[in-house]
Amino acid sequence: MRFNPAFFRHLEQRVGQLRDLGIEADLILFHPYDRWGYAAMGAAADDRYLRYLVARLAAFRNVWWSLANEYDLMPDKSTSDWDRLFRLVQEQDPYQHPRSAHNCHGFYDHAKPWVTHQSIQHWEVRRVPEWRASYGKAVVIDECGYEGNIPHGWGNWSAREMVHRFWVGVASGGYVGHGETYLHPQEILWWSKGGMLHGESAPRIAFLRRIIETHVQRGLEPLNAFGSYSGREGERYFLFYLAEHQPAEFVFRLPARRHYRAEVIDPWQMTVVPCDGVYSDEALLRLPGKPYLAVQFVAVQNEASQITGKDAQ
Repeated sequence: MRFNPAFFRHLEQRVGQLRDLGIEADLILFHPYDRWGYAAMGAAADDRYLRYLVARLAAFRNVWWSLANEYDLMPDKSTSDWDRLFRLVQEQDPYQHPRSAHNCHGFYDHAKPWVTHQSIQHWEVRRVPEWRASYGKAVVIDECGYEGNIPHGWGNWSAREMVHRFWVGVASGGYVGHGETYLHPQEILWWSKGGMLHGESAPRIAFLRRIIETHVQRGLEPLNAFGSYSGREGERYFLFYLAEHQPAEFVFRLPARRHYRAEVIDPWQMTVVPCDGVYSDEALLRLPGKPYLAVQFVAVQNEASQITGKDAQ
């Protein structure tokens, strides 16, 4: 096996461009969609390839290692092969970039020590708390479906459904990946070729990102709150996503010894409306009574009063 230095120089250039745009590059190291024999090179060639790749790319601060795209569709590699490849990347990478493996049907065992996070392909984003509890590692749903209109069910979600699933996953303590698969007269499918986004979900996902980055420092922990998907960061921040529910009033359970300001969020309209007063303990809010809203509570200092039942309409 001989390497093509020009190819890897081009790859380094692209990873650097992503870094300069503030984008993490989750590099797929193996995949089953192969016309060159690359997916079945044998152990010696696989190991040599990984050593070379890690040596060239580990210095980029925005690199993540995805051992495979749909690893379980590669019949020439056994579980022990994947274990060996994971350990090799771990041993060769002096900077210990994140490592995981993307699935199709069954998950790789994310509990293994060389796995840093869960890379999940699954449409059911409501299971984030379950997956977090099962493996004790961050959940990245890098493929939950795509906004688009192609014939495949995984690629014809509406923008509203995509936004909804992002809010479910993020409010539950996970991280969700976006993609787009609209048919194009020049056959430029963003999912595989990039280019311009044509859908409506991306700016609304960016709105969610701004909310999280404004208020959350380390990540949300799932919160078991009936009637919502919800998460918290300690006692300083709470996020409740009401999803399909449309209560005209709702009781939010907060720590009794802290006081919070409340804001009602419309994920689709991208609005944040403050509520009057300060809230604590069992806080009753009157709401607009429409679905797909969220409420966030941010801890405030030096506020002794408690006001509940304020109108957020």
